[in-house]
Parts: sequence; structure tokens; C-alpha cells
Amino acid sequence: MRVLIAPDKFKGSLSADEAAAAMAQGVLAVYPDAEVTRLPVADGGEGTLEAALAAGAVEQTSRVRGPMGRDITAVWALDGTTAVIETARSSGLMLVEPTVQSSLAASSYGAGQLISAALDAGASEIILGIGGSAMTDGGAGALQALGLQILAADGSPVPPGGAGLALAAAVDGSGLDPRLADISIRIAADVTNPLTGSDGAAQVFGGQKGADSSARLLLDEALENWARLLKEATGVDVDIPGAGAAGGFPAAFLAFTGAVLEPGFGLIADLVGLIPALAGADLVLTGEGSLDDQSRFGKAPLEVARLAASAGIPVVLIAGRITLDPKDLAEYGVEAAVSLLDLAPSPEDAMARADYYLARATRAALEGA
Repeated sequence: MRVLIAPDKFKGSLSADEAAAAMAQGVLAVYPDAEVTRLPVADGGEGTLEAALAAGAVEQTSRVRGPMGRDITAVWALDGTTAVIETARSSGLMLVEPTVQSSLAASSYGAGQLISAALDAGASEIILGIGGSAMTDGGAGALQALGLQILAADGSPVPPGGAGLALAAAVDGSGLDPRLADISIRIAADVTNPLTGSDGAAQVFGGQKGADSSARLLLDEALENWARLLKEATGVDVDIPGAGAAGGFPAAFLAFTGAVLEPGFGLIADLVGLIPALAGADLVLTGEGSLDDQSRFGKAPLEVARLAASAGIPVVLIAGRITLDPKDLAEYGVEAAVSLLDLAPSPEDAMARADYYLARATRAALEGA
């Protein structure tokens, strides 16, 4: 039997690769002669880098400017001429203590430095996973790191962060790295939020970055100004569905480069070779930390299940918790599903010993399928 194990991360407990290893233990306990392939996946947010590394990309490190200006070491990956960058590694919420001030001042500058490092390494394609961002700067900081000048009315550079965009009066792209014109930039973005307005980057996502109501309003007005300047400079309307992802990060790239927004799971599935891997499988296992109604909107496990089912391959799903009922899961071809909470005495124990319970849950699912 050939078994493909393709989970996403169990957030707060296990990376996707660690989850795949635990699930493999459960599989081999039931089918000791099985040929097991581990293929961690992601939906384009956090976990994208780990999926790329597990699929064979080579880890790289670069010294860059963190979201609040302090130098940090950030990891990215290179697979031939394809670079995989998680903006959270340089500009993520995990690198700051969210406050009103950080929400206004956090910058994506370090993400631009990672792109520059990828170009220096010979990358001709850059895949950007943009979840978990600390900034709401419309991608301004990243392009500043790549040579864009953003000037106030008196000709001085605007301060870093989304709030600084409220002072922006002109942009000058003449100093942009010319290599940007010759590369493919693919941005994984599953949300459909526009850049500005009540459904935009600041109003919807600013709160989780520390912004109070006044800060969200200020940031939204700053992004409106940014969108206007970008359109004047390039003719591109960047206030489109998806541009509000990651604090509006895509906006600057949509204006000044040939960047495209792509559904995150499809982009990562292509990167790790999911379709070819499915072709040789007799059984597919997938899962993630929490399987709920939000999982229907492009999240990796149900997308893995859908693809497997369309190929006639049975699917078993393991998750930390499952709130979807069996009928919901059956729509995606899931034949058996077990939650770690079915076995652990408490959610705290399930998280603390996730690898142990994941192996047990996998075994239970296979024995009951």
C-alpha cells in the first residue's frame, strides 16, 4: 500500500513536517509494510517555508531589518531558481509585541531585503507567503528596500510604517532594482479583502496587530493616500480584491512589478508537487490543528481531500479539533476523521503532547475506517 501523508501545521503544537512524521507512525502501526510518502503542505500563509524546505528547497539566511527597525536573521528558501519567502519571517507579528504604536510604525522593509537577497542568489521566480504580518504599510517598506523613494511634501523620506504613508506626497520608482522587471513574483493570497474601506486591510486586520479604532482609521486613510499615489505613478488601480492581505502588502508590488495574486493552496500544491504525488497513492492522510467552517475557504486539508477524492483515492483526516460534521467532510471525499480531542483528556494535554495523540488518532482512524 502506498500512503501519501500531506498535512498542514497543527498551529501552536507541530509544524506540518512534524505532524506528517507523527501520522506516519500511526500508519506504520496499522500497515507495517506500507510505502509512506510525507509531503507537508500549507495554504500560503505561515508554514509555506516549511513546506518548501520539506519538499527539497535549501534553507538560506539573511540579516534584515525587522518590523520595528531592529536587525534580525530571517530564514528563506531556494529551490533552483525559485525563492520561497514568508514575509512573517522578516516582518511578522511574531517579532513584535502588538501595540497601537507598533501597528502604526511596523514596516515590511525586511521582506524587501529578503527579495533582494533572493535576486542576488539568482532567483528568477519568487513565491511570497504573506500571512502573519505585523505591518499595515501597503508593501511600501519592501519596495523602499528595493529602491523606491516615498517622499513627503517637503521632499524628505516619509517615516517607516503605515502611518507614514499619510504624509506621502510623491513616489519615485527610478531607483528600483531593475531585476524586478525580469522576474516572476507570485503572491499567495486567499483573502479577498480590498486595500481600503470597511473591508480593507486596516479596518479588518488592524486590530490583531494592535491598532485601536483611531489607529485603524488613520491607517485606512494612509492606505487610501498610498493607493492614489500608486495609481498616479503607474496607472495601476491597486485597491482590488486580495490587495488587503497582509496589511496591504501586495499593493506596491501590483503597481511596480508584474506580481500576481494566486490562491495560496494551489500555489503551494504546485510548489511541492502534490498532483504527481497523488498519482501514485492508494490512500491519503491529511489534517491540521483546527478543522472548522473556515476550513472550507481554501484551507489545505480539505483542498488535499478534494483533489484526492477527484482522483478516486480514499482520504482519512486527523485534526486537533473538528467542528464540521461527517456529512460536511464526506462532500470532500473524507471517509474517516478523528480529532485529537477524541483521545486526549483535555485540550491542553492534546496540544502539549500533540505528536503522541496524533499518532494514536491516526491509528484509530485507520483501524475504524
